[in-house]
Amino acid sequence: MAVDFASFDFLVVPGRENAPAEHWQSHWLGAFANSSRLIQADWSRPEVGAWTHRLDAAVEAAPRRVVLIAHSVGVATVVRWTVAQPERARAKVAAALLVAPTNVDDPDPSFDLVRNFGPMPLSPLPYPALILSSRDDPRVTPCQAHAFAQAWGADVADVGELGHIGSAARLGLWPQGLLLLGGLLARI
Repeated sequence: MAVDFASFDFLVVPGRENAPAEHWQSHWLGAFANSSRLIQADWSRPEVGAWTHRLDAAVEAAPRRVVLIAHSVGVATVVRWTVAQPERARAKVAAALLVAPTNVDDPDPSFDLVRNFGPMPLSPLPYPALILSSRDDPRVTPCQAHAFAQAWGADVADVGELGHIGSAARLGLWPQGLLLLGGLLARI
């Protein structure tokens, strides 16, 4: 069965520092007419309350059910919002693609800017979700990504060695990611 991409609103939820033009999320925004980017007031110093508030407003304003396409700390934003707004999440979110979920609970000092998103909620998500995990991601180990998937009731896909699956990976339109997104949407 073919997936009707036009029946959803795609909401791209970038991580820290947004998604520059070379980031796969920005390429996907250009590929889907019915997509938009969640804009944050401060991309450099993410704050869980502000980021989840903006996500809530964007989901509420969407005319159709949304597919969340989150990367890095954007994944923590989605999960924290879902726990805070379970009814809206159940009613408005068709699915979520959760790419390279930053482990906000990691004690390493390099995680200090995103630690306010912790502790990472570990309860099942009320919509189909797929985690895309890289074997050499410095922000989340494959083992931790699988633990998140198990806790959230999500599937997980190993995408090889793509680092943090951001701009540095130079993925462009990232056909592999689009295929995985299509597989997720086919489950709805």
